[in-house]
Amino acid sequence: MSAKPVLWITRRLSDATLERAARDYDVIINHEDGIFTADEIVAMSAKVDAILPCHSELFNADVAARLDARVKIIANHSVGVDHCELPALKERGIVVTNTPDVLSDATAEIAMLLLLGAARRAVEGDRLVRTGAWDFWSPSFMVGKQVSGARLGIIGMGRVGQVMARRAKGFDMDVHYYNRQRLSPELEQGATYHDSIEDLMKVSDFLSMHCPATPQTIGLMDKNMLSRMPDSAVLVNTARGALIDETALLDAIASGKLSAAGLDCFQTEPGGNPAFAAYENIFMLPHIGSATAQTRDAMGFRALDNLDAFFAGDKPGDQL
Repeated sequence: MSAKPVLWITRRLSDATLERAARDYDVIINHEDGIFTADEIVAMSAKVDAILPCHSELFNADVAARLDARVKIIANHSVGVDHCELPALKERGIVVTNTPDVLSDATAEIAMLLLLGAARRAVEGDRLVRTGAWDFWSPSFMVGKQVSGARLGIIGMGRVGQVMARRAKGFDMDVHYYNRQRLSPELEQGATYHDSIEDLMKVSDFLSMHCPATPQTIGLMDKNMLSRMPDSAVLVNTARGALIDETALLDAIASGKLSAAGLDCFQTEPGGNPAFAAYENIFMLPHIGSATAQTRDAMGFRALDNLDAFFAGDKPGDQL
């Protein structure tokens, strides 16, 4: 009987994922759940046949060049792979996979939570009640921005964007979107396509980001782009923090150009941007878009499915 492949799981994944992995692989698990440096990743690569990392582990060109030849596959526990230098890994002959589809519902739920919370002043309202400072009411008290009937712009109409559009339809929102390619009428579900982001910005009372971080999209929401939005618009980001120029966002919030923002991701993670804390109209969460028990199990199992296929001699379904 041949030895099982050695699999390094870099973070503390769900119990069901770890149990399945231990059944089928010789596993090395990071039970302490700390983050590894580039040198530590390289050192560990000499001991394993496969790595199951999260977005917290960086496989840039330098790391890719130094990985031990023993490593044959990196099966990511994430959809986004901007932490992986794909051309450099491909040059080394290392297969890279991700986990699409399974986290779309959970991430869209967080996007709607952020949209609603930002629009209806959830941070401020929670503080007033929680601190005992709520001692007043009038018709002008805590007036927010209505979601029902408003225009929602979506940048990136992939799996998560499409789920977000369906959720927004439940609030009778008028959905508009930009995507690299226009969707079929069946997938559009009545949403209005815009062939440029600049055109989409003009009609977006609310804007939700659902595109990957690439050289073309990093810093996409800059001063120029935000200035194109309607006054008092709301920006929501559950994709990648690198999509937003955070200085430009702060300026837009301070000036009132944006009435609010809802953010689940930041340029610096963990930690976020301390300057945002001064603004109660910035509703923030610590990058938990896919953090449900059901989705964490599904992500882990999808990564293991890709590993199983690879070691069976087949092409993984989610190979990039």
